Amino acid sequence: MRIVFAGTPEFAAQHLRALLEAGRQVVAVYTQPDRPAGRGQKLMPSPVKQLAMTHNIQVYQPQTLRDPAAQAELAALQPDLMVVVAYGLILPQAVLDTPRLGCINSHASLLPRWRGAAPIQRAVEAGDAESGVTVMQMEAGLDTGPMLLKVTTPISAEDTGGTLHDRLAELGARAIVEAVDGLEAGTLKGQAQDDALACYAHKLSKDEARLDWSRPAVDLERQIRALHPWPICHSGLSGEAVKVHAAQLADGSGAPGTILDAGKDGLRVACGQGALLLTRLQLPGGKPLAFSDLYNSRREQFAAGLVFGA
Repeated sequence: MRIVFAGTPEFAAQHLRALLEAGRQVVAVYTQPDRPAGRGQKLMPSPVKQLAMTHNIQVYQPQTLRDPAAQAELAALQPDLMVVVAYGLILPQAVLDTPRLGCINSHASLLPRWRGAAPIQRAVEAGDAESGVTVMQMEAGLDTGPMLLKVTTPISAEDTGGTLHDRLAELGARAIVEAVDGLEAGTLKGQAQDDALACYAHKLSKDEARLDWSRPAVDLERQIRALHPWPICHSGLSGEAVKVHAAQLADGSGAPGTILDAGKDGLRVACGQGALLLTRLQLPGGKPLAFSDLYNSRREQFAAGLVFGA
C-alpha cells in the first residue's frame, strides 16, 4: 500500500516512525514549511521533515493544498492512503478524494468531544476523567468524519498538557498502525459521530495563560496543568511576571490573589473559592525552581499580604 504521510510536530513524527517501523511503504511526506526558531531565528525543519530525511523519503512543503499544481503533484504519487496527523493545513475535497482509500486522521481526543486545535489541553482544563485518540476517515468538516478506531487513557490529577500529550502520542502511533492494517484488510467500518455531543477545542494563546485569581482554585489548578509546558500560566507580583509551573489545591480564604502564607511546602494564595499552594515558580530571567529554593533567598518578595495581579 502506497502511503503519503502529512504531519508537522513531534506528535506526528511518532506516528510516522511507527508506520516505518511496521514496514509500511511511505512514498512521500507532506509537512509545514520550515519556520524560524531559536535565538538566531534560523529556519528549522519540522520533526516530521527531519525524520523523513533520515529515511530518504521525499518531502513536500506547499504553502497551501488549494493550489491545483500542488494537487496534481499529490495525484502523481498515486497514493492508496493519506495518513494525516497534526498537519496544520486544510485538506480540500480534491485532496481528500485523491487516495484510493481516502485520508485518515489521528486526533488526540475521544471524538466528538474536543474537535479542533488543542484537544489535549482542553481535556485537562475541563477536568475530563479520560482522553484518548480517535482515528477517523476525513471529510470536509473539522474533525467530523466517521470514527474508525478509538483508544482511551485516564487523565490523572497529576497530568499536565505535556504528560498527556506524550502518552497520547504513543497511543496514537500504535492506533494508526492498527487502523492501516484494518483498512488494508477491509475489517474497519466507520461509525458516525453524534454532533450533539461535540465541543470545540480552541487554539491555545498566550493571553489565556494569565491567572485570574477571582476564579475558583480548582479551575486555576487545572489551568496551570493544562497550559504546561506551553504557554505556562503567570501572574504579576510586585511588578514582576511570575510563571507558575505547578500548584496544588489548599485550604484557605481571603481576597483573591492575596498571599496567605509562605513556607518550604509552597506559597499559599487565596482564590475566588479556596486557595492554591504554588510549589514551582519561575522569576524573570531565572529557571523554574521549587518554591522552597526561592523561599530561602527571597522571603520578603513573597510576604503574606502581598497580592498577585494587583
